[in-house]
Amino acid sequence: MRVFSGIQPSGDLHIGNYLGAVKQWVNAQSSDALYCVVDLHALTLQIDPATLRTQTDDLVAMLIAAGLDPATCTLFVQSHVPYHAQLSWLLECVATYGELTRMTQFKEKAERQDGYRVGLLTYPVLMAADILLYQTEQVPVGDDQRQHLELARDVAERFNNRYGAVFTVPVGVQPPAAARVMDLQEPTRKMSKSVASPLGTIYVLDSADDIARKIKKAVTDTDGEVRFDWEHKPGLANLLELYSGFSGESPSAIAARYHRYGDLKGDLVDLVVTELTPIAERYRELRSDDVALRQLANEGSEKAEAVARQTYRRAAEAMGLQ
Repeated sequence: MRVFSGIQPSGDLHIGNYLGAVKQWVNAQSSDALYCVVDLHALTLQIDPATLRTQTDDLVAMLIAAGLDPATCTLFVQSHVPYHAQLSWLLECVATYGELTRMTQFKEKAERQDGYRVGLLTYPVLMAADILLYQTEQVPVGDDQRQHLELARDVAERFNNRYGAVFTVPVGVQPPAAARVMDLQEPTRKMSKSVASPLGTIYVLDSADDIARKIKKAVTDTDGEVRFDWEHKPGLANLLELYSGFSGESPSAIAARYHRYGDLKGDLVDLVVTELTPIAERYRELRSDDVALRQLANEGSEKAEAVARQTYRRAAEAMGLQ
């Protein structure tokens, strides 16, 4: 089963990214799995070139440290494979303006920016190209990206109907738990790198003391009853989801073992620190040798390009390009 997923190099990885995406990738990795650092997508916003290069290296190192094995799966950097941008143009000539302006993320981000870049409007087509280049069958996807996956499916079907059967039409698969990790201080809002309170987000590279402080200060409620109930107890439900994401148990089964919030938080601290500490140590080891790290990324890009080249040529020829 061919699997593809990508992640943007936009700063330090938090546990929402880790549980909702990276950990799932590690568990599903195989010779048919491709995982991509989508650095081209980062250009939709203003970013310093040196910062982008550093964050790309950081993310490659983090993905390997978290357990992706370049000898097992294909791990690569998007911009190293030129067919992503080339296929994106072909698909822009298949997608419609109306489809792109209806994208929820575009509307939300455009409202917050004056003179937004055209790439903010068209990047869902580049995302479709990322997926379709590799004849992807399954895409691990969170709630916030489901609309973009539907666009990729629509564009693939329209292309196939218009020009012939070139693309596999992918389906989305969602992690069973912790697919949408919420802010520890505002559990009705998704965990983010740009929150007002630094206590709301746990980063994979946080120290054990910082992890403990953030979990122990996480908001809950006043009734003291430990049960999994997103509607009435969102703060506690978020902690149970986190526990589930790290342990593999169901949130309800976890809740049944506890009678005190403090005991739950203490055990959750131990669980998170135990899993994240070796990742942070491996990350620092990888970042100490940039040459070796970039060699791993380049080898992955060569593997990806060999597959992407075939799909691009089929699509280009189907549209009449020589």
